Amino acid sequence: MASPMLFLATFLLLLSTVHPKQVIGVEQLSEVKLNSRILQDSIVKQVNENPKAGWEAALNPRFSNYTVGEFKHLLGVKPTPKKELLGVPVVTHGRSLKSLPTTFDARTAWPQCSTIGRILDQGHCGSCWAFGAVEALSDRFCIQLGMNVSLSANDVVACCGFLCGDGCDGGYPISAWKYFARTGVVTEECDPYFDDIGCSHPGCEPAYPTPKCVQKCVKENLLWKQSKHYSVSAYSIDSNPADIMAEIYRNGPVEVSFTVYEDFAHYKSGVYKHVTGGVLGGHAVKLIGWGTSDDGEDYWLLANQWNRGWGDDGYFKIVRGVDECGIESDVVAGLPSTKNIVRKVADTEIVEDASF
Repeated sequence: MASPMLFLATFLLLLSTVHPKQVIGVEQLSEVKLNSRILQDSIVKQVNENPKAGWEAALNPRFSNYTVGEFKHLLGVKPTPKKELLGVPVVTHGRSLKSLPTTFDARTAWPQCSTIGRILDQGHCGSCWAFGAVEALSDRFCIQLGMNVSLSANDVVACCGFLCGDGCDGGYPISAWKYFARTGVVTEECDPYFDDIGCSHPGCEPAYPTPKCVQKCVKENLLWKQSKHYSVSAYSIDSNPADIMAEIYRNGPVEVSFTVYEDFAHYKSGVYKHVTGGVLGGHAVKLIGWGTSDDGEDYWLLANQWNRGWGDDGYFKIVRGVDECGIESDVVAGLPSTKNIVRKVADTEIVEDASF
């Protein structure tokens, strides 16, 4: 029989080889809770009267008619199956950590890249896992290859299938990046998002079903296969804040997942930290920079996809360096590939079809 010390040593070894922790699981909520309003005056009061909160809460118009259940549906990051993490490298940056600036904003670092400053809207679908990925890869095509291109979240949500999760009912961020490397993703011009308008009147059911995978561009002059853009790889970034900063500084924005509590729906400005309310789910967004507030609090700068009516014109800041809500534990990205890219050379179209 194995000794207790041998068992403990084996357990500690296993712990050292697993990937970073994921977003916190959500307990089953009661029907009464799910049908209650997500926006609460009591939460706004509790945050704004707390001198240590560091951020301002408000009744954001984006969710004025939403119940807790409807808001929860938008939080589409599912716990990633262990098999999806097998073979996924964890990137660190070593020596480059010494030259990082104290403040960084990808929008001003690469002003020629229009996609970095776009705030999108996932509508009524739990597709944040796909949005965070296509937004970051779009930015990286501009930063790394000089291409201003907006990639299609609809392609990923509709066509990745069970390999990425359940479409509008949630998915796995790392699987979206694997999809880019394996299958590629078309442009937004070819396959625009299905829920651009949505519905917001009282009693409207926002839980839209996953769109069908049509694999045909809406514009007749565009071909699906020729519209595909690929990534070279899919990888995680070490949870050390300096490694995350170095990754953004060198390669561009990344996708991050974190645990959402009830108070986050009320965010208006400042540096967010969880103050009150229960866990509602996992959410994925695009991380574009960092800095330090006037009060001396280190923060991450992120772009959400709940349109500009939410938060600070669609953006938010969250405490940096303490893994607030797991924000530093699940960071994923990939590099853009030249595969299938059409270039104009001496008035002749050349398609680079390199294999990566």
